[in-house]
Amino acid sequence: MALHLLFESASGYSLFHAYGLDEIGQNTEAVLDLTRFSKVIKLTSFHPFSSALDALNQCNAISEGFKHWIMTEELRNFLEMNLPKVKDGKKAKFSLGVAEPKVGSQVFEVTKIPCQSNEFVLELLRGVRLHFDRFIKDLKPSDLEKAQLGLGHSYSRAKVKFNVNRVDNMVIQAIFLLDTLDKDINSFSMRVREWYSWHFPELAKIVNDNYLYAKIAKFAENKSDLSENHIPELSELVGDEEKAKEIVEAAKASMDLSPIDLINVQQFAQRVINLSEYRKKLYEYLVTKMNDIAPNLASLIGEVVGARLISHAGSLSNLAKCPSSTLQILGTEKALFRALKTQGNTPKYGLIFHSSFIGRASARNKGRIARYLANRCSIVSRIDCFSEGNTSVFGQKLREQVEERLDFYDKGVAPRKNVDVMKDAIESVLNVAEKDAGE
Repeated sequence: MALHLLFESASGYSLFHAYGLDEIGQNTEAVLDLTRFSKVIKLTSFHPFSSALDALNQCNAISEGFKHWIMTEELRNFLEMNLPKVKDGKKAKFSLGVAEPKVGSQVFEVTKIPCQSNEFVLELLRGVRLHFDRFIKDLKPSDLEKAQLGLGHSYSRAKVKFNVNRVDNMVIQAIFLLDTLDKDINSFSMRVREWYSWHFPELAKIVNDNYLYAKIAKFAENKSDLSENHIPELSELVGDEEKAKEIVEAAKASMDLSPIDLINVQQFAQRVINLSEYRKKLYEYLVTKMNDIAPNLASLIGEVVGARLISHAGSLSNLAKCPSSTLQILGTEKALFRALKTQGNTPKYGLIFHSSFIGRASARNKGRIARYLANRCSIVSRIDCFSEGNTSVFGQKLREQVEERLDFYDKGVAPRKNVDVMKDAIESVLNVAEKDAGE
């Protein structure tokens, strides 16, 4: 009985005819020798893929053979055109060797072509894979490697649904850096205040904002040089002409520093200004990434708190897997275990305490609103993690529901039911999708 081999490569489908197999017999090492192997295996047909997308579609179809693979028309036409036809009711005089038995069974169901998959067929296919570039004319080994690498990357991205705009690691790094910058800027700003106050102590009482204080210290330099002519420029810095006049008036008191001391103060103040400006840019970047990765979570609880939750959980998928009771106390692990050990009161909230909802609730309702908010955060994190669309509608609707729950605790106004809120959110998403489709 004749044996044909189906080989799927990154470049296309191939059919090989195996004959004279007695020369190889059970000596599987013979497949390594191209001279001997080429005497018993001949290429009968090669069907190249039309594009990289076509190769990806065919690869996805073959890989699904482990479950419920649907045979592609391209492969079916290729087999029917290059293999002998099988008449109904008659036994075929050939068989098709395939790598996967389940793929072979599906080919048999669709085309009635008998298939087989055993150790001997797998050894022959191993030899075909090893010497494939020698069988195809004008195909260089480097071309095959490029096709395999490109298809491998495309296939992996499709399997994990990779999206460069939804990499939560960027959010984790950004929020870590943002928190570090906040501590450093606060510490450095206090150092600028103490350092420059030896020269201009009155300025600390006039200007409270650290960033603005550093900018004025950089602008003023030696306070004895300040005059009425500098009031317009100072007004632009502080945004208030009266405060600018107050600064100029306070600078008339006599207390000087050496030039070298002033130079060092100015340089350090410039560093603080640069750090503060970078912190603003980093915050804008974090807001943008959160709206790409977890728009609903950002709409519900804010970009910074949402990013801290993702960072503490390790990833958005880990946060989505957390039950609401765990999400509620994320960030209070030490206090929780200490309370369990001493049999004391367990904490009611962790990182979500920084949400404005907790601050607005009365003392006796903080625990209840924290539990409710954690439940809403758990829902939107799962929507953000597992939904393919990028919308913040669910976060906005659930935020309205949390607002209604606050009113319920304070005023007794009955909030909407969960079913009604989710129906409203789904209708809004569908309306937006229809509007975009119409445009």
